[in-house]
Amino acid sequence: MAEPADRYAAVVGRIEAAATRAGRNPDDVTLVAVSKGRNVSMIRRLYDAGHRDFGENRAQELREKVPELPLDIRWHFVGPLQSNKVRTVRPAVHALHSLDRLSLAKAWMKGAGDPPVTYLQVNIGAEEQKSGVAVEDAMSTLEQLVRLSVPVIGIMTIPPLTAEPEGAREYFIAMRELRDRIALEHPGVTGLSMGMTNDFEIAVAEGATAVRVGRAIFED
Repeated sequence: MAEPADRYAAVVGRIEAAATRAGRNPDDVTLVAVSKGRNVSMIRRLYDAGHRDFGENRAQELREKVPELPLDIRWHFVGPLQSNKVRTVRPAVHALHSLDRLSLAKAWMKGAGDPPVTYLQVNIGAEEQKSGVAVEDAMSTLEQLVRLSVPVIGIMTIPPLTAEPEGAREYFIAMRELRDRIALEHPGVTGLSMGMTNDFEIAVAEGATAVRVGRAIFED
């Protein structure tokens, strides 16, 4: 059975290759190792291999893990977040990838110190079962977030599940084009959090600045 560190190295290599093929600098892509459901020992082995960016999607699990692991880990919250869980998540994370409504943004702005940076989640496939603002509402929502002084650095999506990874490309292209339109008005909003185990190489090719990969790292 391969160690997480070995699988991690393979994923890093695939990201570097995908970026190079697309004429991009691999250093412009952050790998968020999604460690939900993984034990502290497994995360620490990856940490010892040099990785620092980890993603969680449950507030309680995040709260339990953080005290057991090194302080220089950059935690990313990547799942749906209830406003009443913000007080648990906000002090612990480097970034929130799933900002999907104004009520959550207002809760995020409460508390001591500067709030961590955020990504506006966009429902790029207009799927009823998924969170995120509609594409046509993304710009107006962002304008409201700016007025609230929410630190938005990019947009995030989970594309519709397709039979083949290549099927996600059109959604990643749409996200890149949306980000480019937003960045014309808001130059600081340049991040693209998109791509997971099945399709992260395509996401990198289409401009992802953060990919959220779990199974390819933690499972054989």
